Amino acid sequence: MVNTDNISKELAKELAFTEEEIEELIEGRNKPIVFDEDCPETTPERALKFRRVNPPRNRQEMRA
Repeated sequence: MVNTDNISKELAKELAFTEEEIEELIEGRNKPIVFDEDCPETTPERALKFRRVNPPRNRQEMRA
């Protein structure tokens, strides 16, 4: 996220989405999710077996 309070108007305009990009995002949001053999739907059993690549760190370890 960018804090837009501390940036110039030119930079804010450059970082903003164009009308075309906004339309593409809306179209993508309205499309259904299609699962296939390369990307099957995750079942609750499969979700339990999922392991994060970067497990969350213990906050106390980060302070030391």
